[in-house]
Amino acid sequence: MAIAIPAIYKSTVGKKAVMAVTGGVLVLFLVAHMVGNLKIFMGAEDFNHYAHWLRTMGEPAVPYRTLLTVLEVGLVVAVVLHMWSAVSLARRARAARPVKYEAKKKSHAHGYATHTMRYGGVIILLFIIWHLLDLTFFVVNPKGGDASPYERVVADFAPERWYITLFYVVAVLLVGLHLWHGIWSAFQSLGLRSLRNEHTLRVLALTVSVVLTLGFLAVPLAVTFGWVS
Repeated sequence: MAIAIPAIYKSTVGKKAVMAVTGGVLVLFLVAHMVGNLKIFMGAEDFNHYAHWLRTMGEPAVPYRTLLTVLEVGLVVAVVLHMWSAVSLARRARAARPVKYEAKKKSHAHGYATHTMRYGGVIILLFIIWHLLDLTFFVVNPKGGDASPYERVVADFAPERWYITLFYVVAVLLVGLHLWHGIWSAFQSLGLRSLRNEHTLRVLALTVSVVLTLGFLAVPLAVTFGWVS
């Protein structure tokens, strides 16, 4: 069994399956994260209570922040496997086509999707690093670690820090495009697509990506425009 798992992963099908499964895990995380973020519209008390609950899940059965740490480690593993699979598949595709045929032109849609996933993925990774430094480790947050979660979010996207909001908006839009293409690709990789359900799956991929994009944009834009303060 220990030999079979690496053998499966070395195949193109195995790598695509790993990308699809880890991508599904990350989508579920984004849904939960978005719902939590939107609690800010319920007021400071509810939002701060939610942030505190994340760190006290499982108490007193387990120590403070244990379950959150386990969740974070799992997400890191999912991200690493997702990116590693993507890089491996890209290298394998290039190796399989060392010579570009001039007679065959790539479709604009395929080229756009490829560039979006590749370069958008790099920007998303940088955004994740910044987001962790900002609202998890409080290194770059204006309020630092002494303020409440609500105060940190409001300070982060204050009108005078419009450039932070702009960066956040661009990154989230790229996440949305990544999700749109990625979810659709996952359906194909897992063998869920058929002629009968192709349109439904395309609509589902688009709907999930649009809902998540709007959900994550709602908070920074609301703060920047003074709807949340």
